[in-house]
Amino acid sequence: MQYRKVPKTGECLSALGFGAMRLPMKRLKIDEERATRQIRDAIERGVNYIDTAAPYHGGDSERFLGRALGDGYRERVKLATKLPPWSVKSREDMDRILDIQLKKLRTDVIDYYLIHSLEAGLWKKMQELDVTGFLDSAIASRKIKNAGFSFHGDLKTFREIVDAYDWTFCQIQYNFLDTTNQAGTEGLRYAASRDLAVMVMEPLRGGMLASRIPKAVKEIYASSGVKRSPAEWALRWVWDHPEVTVVLSGMNDEKHIDENIRVCETALPGSMTPDELATMDAVATSYRRLMKVSCTGCAYCMPCPSGVNIPACFSSYNDYHMGGSRIMSRGIYGLRLMGAMAPRADASLCVNCGKCARACPQKIAIPNELNNVRRTLGGLRTKAMIPILKMVFSKKVDE
Repeated sequence: MQYRKVPKTGECLSALGFGAMRLPMKRLKIDEERATRQIRDAIERGVNYIDTAAPYHGGDSERFLGRALGDGYRERVKLATKLPPWSVKSREDMDRILDIQLKKLRTDVIDYYLIHSLEAGLWKKMQELDVTGFLDSAIASRKIKNAGFSFHGDLKTFREIVDAYDWTFCQIQYNFLDTTNQAGTEGLRYAASRDLAVMVMEPLRGGMLASRIPKAVKEIYASSGVKRSPAEWALRWVWDHPEVTVVLSGMNDEKHIDENIRVCETALPGSMTPDELATMDAVATSYRRLMKVSCTGCAYCMPCPSGVNIPACFSSYNDYHMGGSRIMSRGIYGLRLMGAMAPRADASLCVNCGKCARACPQKIAIPNELNNVRRTLGGLRTKAMIPILKMVFSKKVDE
């Protein structure tokens, strides 16, 4: 197993982290026997970073890990979970939720504790509720060891959050397509320049970069002369960045676990050749040709006076058309943009004022494209998912 150091502490973490958001299922519940076997096997083979969160698997992921990490396995790993801002109404809620999470996870301390899924609105809310005071108190009382945050906003907000507190680490979405979306490459380097460990989520974009590969992309990989699966290509690209500390993989299949561990052992920083990097550039270009909207995620169009999260709308819309799971793309749109988890920010809020189009360096006809997003992703099928999504993500943490 390859290990990388946390800059502020010197602690060595496995470059492959086990994400507990997509555990194997059986009869609509976590297949506890199989998932426990998978996690313990990964630990035996060197994985020492396990990541979960309050809402994963409808609130069951933390409880499951509390049991799965019994028999001495808890002491062999660094455990990460997250405070859900949408469940926080007061400063006292933060302490209450943390205590519940400790109980669920059957542990006295959480090694890596994150404020979950921050963007501008949620960050403002958490600041007003004194989240930094909460983190100081939790560290002083030894309920958490390291404070961090996960992020799904724009680069400007990311920089502000990085500079607002003495974080040990952060977690960002990063892959060869998301170099300019959200924090992107610039954010990755900015966090590293501030000595933050960077944990990467969605290295395969929810599996989109590993399955249902477009024909043109298959041809590029085949012409490289290097025999690798699309998943290996994508993971090696992320691990090639020295600023990356841990790459999280939502592993639920034994073959995928085997492959990820094997790849991690040799995917060292700077190990990809110029020809291999050129292959990845060509693959990224091919994917981007399939995009319906040529949005780079620069966020010059933001903030929208009507509250539309324009880059996020276009990201979901492009994902929907680029070969990934359309159900997942629709669900993420409903979750993040139509108010199931955070303040509503979907395409239907657009009033066609034109301010965004005037600011767009790509000269995208943004109001027209937002109307396409609304017609494709904002229909009855998505709206029918909202009550279920709300039920899962608004579920009380102590249930």
